[in-house]
Amino acid sequence: MRLEQTLNMGHKARMAKSKTFSCSACNASFSKWAGRCEGCGEWNSLSQTAALSAGPGKKSLGNSRGSTIVLSDLATNETPPPRTLCGVAELDRVLGGGLVSGSAILVGGDPGIGKSTLLLQAAAQFARTGVKTIYISGEESTAQIRMRARRLDLSQAPVQLAAETNLRDILTTLEAEKPQLVIIDSIQTMWVDNIDSAPGSVSQVRAAAHELTNFAKRNNISIIMVGHVTKDGQIAGPRIIEHMVDTVLYFEGERGHHFRILRAVKNRFGPADEIGVFEMTGRGLAEVTNPSALFLSERGEASPGSVVFAGIEGSRPVLVEMQALVAPSPHSQARRTVVGWDGGRLAMILAVLESRCGIPFAGLDVYLNVAGGMKISEPAADLAVAAALLSAREDTALPADTVIFGEISLSGALRPAPQTENRLKEAQKLGFTAAIAPSGGKSVSIKGIGLRRVTDLTGFVGDFFGAG
Repeated sequence: MRLEQTLNMGHKARMAKSKTFSCSACNASFSKWAGRCEGCGEWNSLSQTAALSAGPGKKSLGNSRGSTIVLSDLATNETPPPRTLCGVAELDRVLGGGLVSGSAILVGGDPGIGKSTLLLQAAAQFARTGVKTIYISGEESTAQIRMRARRLDLSQAPVQLAAETNLRDILTTLEAEKPQLVIIDSIQTMWVDNIDSAPGSVSQVRAAAHELTNFAKRNNISIIMVGHVTKDGQIAGPRIIEHMVDTVLYFEGERGHHFRILRAVKNRFGPADEIGVFEMTGRGLAEVTNPSALFLSERGEASPGSVVFAGIEGSRPVLVEMQALVAPSPHSQARRTVVGWDGGRLAMILAVLESRCGIPFAGLDVYLNVAGGMKISEPAADLAVAAALLSAREDTALPADTVIFGEISLSGALRPAPQTENRLKEAQKLGFTAAIAPSGGKSVSIKGIGLRRVTDLTGFVGDFFGAG
């Protein structure tokens, strides 16, 4: 009985403690009622209010109120954010049409792939258009940056440099200088002095990215941060960094190839999966206005296992060569090696060919490569991969003037790919005269391109390889 009374008394005490009174005039909160508000002096303006949030102790928002935010509806017209073009068309394309003021951008890529070169060239171009630009490096000295600038013929660009890792000093300098664009190279080298951990740790990287992103929003400054990547190709550190920023770009490329791809995987101000193509030269990165011609530049005569896929990357059509090699396996377990495509999807295509078309690949090593180091993730590449595998297995070359695209379902049916017209226009531009695509979808006719429609994988195999 006493225990019950004690519990009831404690409950009543908590209930009494949770009572608050707020002023209807100034929104001030008080623990007890009074006839006059001590905040604004208004009479009879206090009324009892319920707690704003319930929870244990200091972890709850408690009773105090904040400011009322302004709401708007979906029909409200707002001026689009202003953009600044740097003059590098491929970079402006990936950014969604230029740099947005107050945006935070994260750029990732393998070590030595050319991130610093790209951003130094971009900084010089922005500075030449009148954008006040500061380049801060935590990995190189200013002398090293100047050496790269001389090699790239950028010495005369009005870019301000600094070599610093203390984030407090950096933000203090930016607050005084008031630049329009800041490049931080890299976020893993930044050091926040109120966190007891080494630079590059999860807590340091999270805190530095948070502070820089908030600073960009408050001061309407665009900040580009360079991020290291892991062995898996993901930006190192907590994934929350990618959620903080407005845009995430990946700079891709193989060391053995002379071109680089800048790919947007997240963009709040433009389309995601947009790509910009650059060629690495002795004078830095040069823009590639026609990437399809570059990817197909080393393609020779028609040969078994070689097929041209008409793909879409972002908003632009890109033609790439899919290469396959099928050979008897000397091992008890056949090998499946993929470069530039998804290995799981290759296994699916092989299973569909064996199950639906009766074409086995058991005991055969299968190698698939996207020529030029391009990485393809589009499902529309399924039919081109299947054609390359069958061409290699049967030692039969498909016509060199033909492009192929289409998605394969597990039933063996072929699904039409989007933007068929854009794919065919790109193929026609590069001299291709024939195309193989799934039936269905929108009717398309491009002058100079003979389009052949196929309904399922079995029919495709029978038509072009005399089997199925």
